[in-house]
Formats: sequence, C-alpha cells, structure tokens
Amino acid sequence: MAGNRPPRRPGMKAVGYQKSLPIEAADSLVDFEIAKPEPKGRDIRVAVKAISANPVDYKVRKRAAPTDGGTKILGFDAAGVVEAVGPDVSLFKPGDE
Repeated sequence: MAGNRPPRRPGMKAVGYQKSLPIEAADSLVDFEIAKPEPKGRDIRVAVKAISANPVDYKVRKRAAPTDGGTKILGFDAAGVVEAVGPDVSLFKPGDE
C-alpha cells in the first residue's frame, strides 16, 4: 500500500567500492544512490558538478575495507555548489561555488 509508506527522502548519487579489486574489474567501482545527509555543526552539503581521482582515493580503496559488507564512498577532490549548511557554518552559504 503506497499510502502507508513514509515519504522518500531525496537521494544523491555516489561512487564507491565494496571490496578492493583490480581497477580493470567491472565492479571495482560502483555507482549507487543514498539519502542526502542533513548538515550538522560545521558541515556543508555540496551538489557536486565535477570530481577527479586523487592518490588518496587510490590509497583508501587499497587499504580500507568497507565495514560489514557495505559500500565505502570515495571522493576527496570535488567542485560544485553549496546546497545546505550546518548551523555553525559562517564562511559558506547555499549557492556559493
């Protein structure tokens, strides 16, 4: 019954991995959707417009297994537009690039 379901939170796309595999493997990186987090404290949420692969991403993927069969999100270099800010943020506001 669709009327009894809680409203679906808007999602966001992410790229990550479930286990460290050779980069040539088809499932070495996976695209998936997760719920958008609400920024808390000094956090900001950015609508990402561009990313790049960073040596840190490679090292994390090589050395840090996701917990309990989950998916670990990658991405240390990104550019975009600020969507939302936590209550303690003073240097950024929604719309900043």
